[in-house]
Amino acid sequence: METTRQAKIARLLQKELSEIFRQQTAKMRNVIVSVSAVRVSPDLSIARVYLSVFPSSKAQEMLDSINNSAKTIRYELAAKVRFQLRKTPELSFYIDDSLDYIDNIDHLLGKDKQNTEVTTE
Repeated sequence: METTRQAKIARLLQKELSEIFRQQTAKMRNVIVSVSAVRVSPDLSIARVYLSVFPSSKAQEMLDSINNSAKTIRYELAAKVRFQLRKTPELSFYIDDSLDYIDNIDHLLGKDKQNTEVTTE
């Protein structure tokens, strides 16, 4: 169960991290990184950041790059939230593949629908 404070901090971190990634990916063409969710531990020391990467073929490459620069990202985040938080949580990044999962389900349902239309005719 997430407390109100955890939810507020998660929203703050999501907003600021989204801005950091928007600035970083503006330099790189044809790649978009968005922060889909942030989960903060009860003691507010660890934040799990879920990222959506478009195109999804570059997701693992981007995740590796982001993990390599995690300390720099945390430093930039600390500079942005220094008046709201005393201590910036440790960041761990994960790929959010829920959009790919939804796309796959839609594809399978569409294929199933086509198969039922062919057999009923």
